[in-house]
Amino acid sequence: MSGRAPAAGTPSVASLGGAFPHRLPDWIRPTVLERCGSTNDIVKDMARTGAPEGTLVRAVRQEAGRGRRGRSWLSDAGNLACTLLLRPGGTPQRAAELSFVTALAAGEAVDALVAAAPKLKWPNDILVDGAKIAGILLESEADVDGGIAWVAVGMGMNVRHHPDTADYPATSLMALGADVEPDQVMAAYARAFDRWYRRWQDYGFVPVRAAWLNAAQGIGGPVTVRLHDRTFDGHLMDLDTDGALLVETGRGVAKVTAGDVFFPDIAPPTA
Repeated sequence: MSGRAPAAGTPSVASLGGAFPHRLPDWIRPTVLERCGSTNDIVKDMARTGAPEGTLVRAVRQEAGRGRRGRSWLSDAGNLACTLLLRPGGTPQRAAELSFVTALAAGEAVDALVAAAPKLKWPNDILVDGAKIAGILLESEADVDGGIAWVAVGMGMNVRHHPDTADYPATSLMALGADVEPDQVMAAYARAFDRWYRRWQDYGFVPVRAAWLNAAQGIGGPVTVRLHDRTFDGHLMDLDTDGALLVETGRGVAKVTAGDVFFPDIAPPTA
């Protein structure tokens, strides 16, 4: 693949209910499954057998979904669980920027449907009024030359309902006053993704980083960072040009490339 969004092609068709009922970019072709374990796993298998860029799988019920670090992400009927296959080419480092592309697209989809402005929480959450409404999981595979063969871009959003959890507050589009269906939300997300993916392809990470910072949760404020081997407090200062967080600790600036961040006005860190 060239790493460019494909040109217009045949109309999108879903496996349930015939023609997909909402407008999508022509290069994105959806399949809707009644149920599956994980849409990411389905798309990864399809990628390994040559499925084209733009393959999009949504599950009405996702029964074994997961987030970062293997955390469970279940999605019952009424919520959105989908995975988009990309073949952007390039290096693994550049492909990692697609997490921010995805966050911007999901945030725009939410912003179009509710009055409150969504915030983007590093590395992969979308929040509204401090409560999680969507999450992202990117998985990829290298080609024989060490470049990126494909990226499976998983995104789950609470549409009709949301979980009650002690670990973090959550919300849904319905709770925020948006009476919409998952396919409608997926179409809004796909259109926003198309815009940001093309912008990233044409101009690189610079406009993506600027837009992400403009919508980021907690910039300039206190933050707790949990790494695999330690936890520390600081102030969230910036997003580096490679997507890492820059946190002022009082002893210097820490560059965070992997971990979890917590904000004191949202939810306390949990073990």
